[in-house]
Amino acid sequence: MSESSRIRILIAEDHLIARVGVKTILNAQPDMRVVAEAASGSQAVELYRKHRPDVALMDVRMPSMSGVEATTAIRAEFPEARIIALSTYGGDEDIRRALQAGARAYLTKDVLHDELIRAIRAVHSGGTYMPPTVAAALKASALPAGLSHREMEVLSLIVKGFGNKQIAFELSIAEHTVKNHVKNILSKLGVDDRTQAATAAIQRGIIHL
Repeated sequence: MSESSRIRILIAEDHLIARVGVKTILNAQPDMRVVAEAASGSQAVELYRKHRPDVALMDVRMPSMSGVEATTAIRAEFPEARIIALSTYGGDEDIRRALQAGARAYLTKDVLHDELIRAIRAVHSGGTYMPPTVAAALKASALPAGLSHREMEVLSLIVKGFGNKQIAFELSIAEHTVKNHVKNILSKLGVDDRTQAATAAIQRGIIHL
């Protein structure tokens, strides 16, 4: 296969070992070639601009600029950019953020090599790719959590183990106001208590530790 007909790929991944592993897998494919590697979101934007790859693999969580922010920036400059989001996590909010930013596929990092290859070829061909587990996560929660900014602040402190008095002090609001926010949070997340709320927030990617 000629060099010009290969799928040119940018890998954005802040962990060196993971990046090298993916690069090795992709370069072993006769129709693929890794043309650039980024270790942060901001570097991914710069390298995308320089190399104009056919497909970009974008880690969702990276330093200086997240993969979601980088995807948004790239798509703003290059609307036809074909980006695949990669994440350790498969929470519905993480997936939703990546897709809203313009990613055409979302894969968790535990996918088999064959599925990664299929996703790249599908996206390169102009399609999208959604593994069954990712589709199931979205289906299980058809709507986003819909939390207000203040409720997100309260939830973040719940995840950190703060009680109502501590949250009230931290946010400079009345304790009864905190109680109302907690009640709304439990209702919107469909859970019964604070522990379940914290667990759901982390699993769904609403709050990142």
